Amino acid sequence: MLDYNHRPGIAERINAAVDAALEAERAETPPRDYLGASRLGHACERALQFEFAGASKDEGQDFSGRSLRIFAIGHELEDLAIRWLRAAALDLVTRKRDGGQFGFSVAGGRIRGHVDGIVAEAPAALGLRTPALWECKTMNAKNWRETVAKGVTVAKPVYAAQIALYQAYMEAMVPGISANPAIFTAINKDTAELHHELVPFDADLAQRMSDRGVRILRATDAGELLPRIGANRDFFECRFCPWTERCWSLPA
Repeated sequence: MLDYNHRPGIAERINAAVDAALEAERAETPPRDYLGASRLGHACERALQFEFAGASKDEGQDFSGRSLRIFAIGHELEDLAIRWLRAAALDLVTRKRDGGQFGFSVAGGRIRGHVDGIVAEAPAALGLRTPALWECKTMNAKNWRETVAKGVTVAKPVYAAQIALYQAYMEAMVPGISANPAIFTAINKDTAELHHELVPFDADLAQRMSDRGVRILRATDAGELLPRIGANRDFFECRFCPWTERCWSLPA
């Protein structure tokens, strides 16, 4: 009898169809027309400038179906983390009364951020000060272990910058959120282990990232290129940048 489940090539054909559908869906999604707070901590200001301006990525650098599947799994795991923390009696609020996300918008809407949640109250036994920003990330085992060992500020400075900006700009909407440490949750995608840590507000970091956003906007408006981070295209950040060819064909 023919075993259809093991027919040669069936997995590849189904996966190709799934990925093609995801990539088509992604292609229909309008690109961001603003600088996201989740990106402002990226090492290279020129890369952020390309991203903000909607510059075309190098050939083959658009998100693959596999990458899109990884992103989707991360979103689902975040929803699970919300359910788990609520089950642990944390009053975790993720939506406003109108159903929209909590977030901020400055510079005429050209710098924005959307927070994962706000812990309004927590059991006294946990010793948490509220209201507190809640930020959640999913990671593979290697990155998760590094974050646990070093802390998010050292291991993942992009996330630390995001947290600082959220704490700064959400203060007007949620008084006290910058006075209390943020709660950062990291989920190990390989083992389902959870890491939580408190992140005190870093006002200097928030100001530097805010200034960086303004610098990128002004340079882009003026048609000026900001310096690239690497001295040559073999620099680590440059080798993995989706605008490497574009960048290194332009002046330093």
